[in-house]
Amino acid sequence: MCFSPEASFTGGVIISAIGVITVRKVHKPAQILFASIPLFFGVQQFAEGSLWLMLRSGDINMFRDISTYVFLIMALVIWPVMIPLAVLFLEESKKKKKILIALLFCGIILAGYYAFCLASYNVAPEIEGYHIKYQNDFPRAVTTAAFILYLVATLTPLYVSSYRKTHLLGILMTLSCLVTVIFFTRFLTSVWCFFAALISVVILWILTDVKKEFNLEKLAAIRHKVL
Repeated sequence: MCFSPEASFTGGVIISAIGVITVRKVHKPAQILFASIPLFFGVQQFAEGSLWLMLRSGDINMFRDISTYVFLIMALVIWPVMIPLAVLFLEESKKKKKILIALLFCGIILAGYYAFCLASYNVAPEIEGYHIKYQNDFPRAVTTAAFILYLVATLTPLYVSSYRKTHLLGILMTLSCLVTVIFFTRFLTSVWCFFAALISVVILWILTDVKKEFNLEKLAAIRHKVL
């Protein structure tokens, strides 16, 4: 996805298709945001595919800037809010909802910080090897703290959730992030989103399984009434 424009566009098409299927698995309005995550990744990949083409052409124009900021706003501003909010909507436990609200608050703070940085500081994407590196002059003093808060806001909700299968999703995302940090540290934003996009399949599996459970519950309720 993040290794060439062809891979980005191909990934965008495949992930978007998964996203459409996932959304069709929804049987409760509260599941819509969670089900939309693959579509979110699909748009990201299309944005980065466009950026690849602009960078290869060597032209510095409005379209390159639009592709850059669409990708970064989704990765740094929307994602830290989207994950805790999507899990919060799914949650039924009042105690866990309180924890998820706190995590959502952390995500909102982080999103506000990154929105400020994107509006106030320079960002210069460039191709290095088979990846895109997003050079920026964000405040270095808070880089580590912001990254830790990012992980807390985006990973912790998946472990807090009462839905056990989201724990598997959390483990997979954590491992993906670790692999990225260890082997692709300089391209973290771009490469981690590649791994995260693969997780769309797991989201489809989760909602498919949840829908089966819901249908079985309905069937059991009907049988109970009949008997």
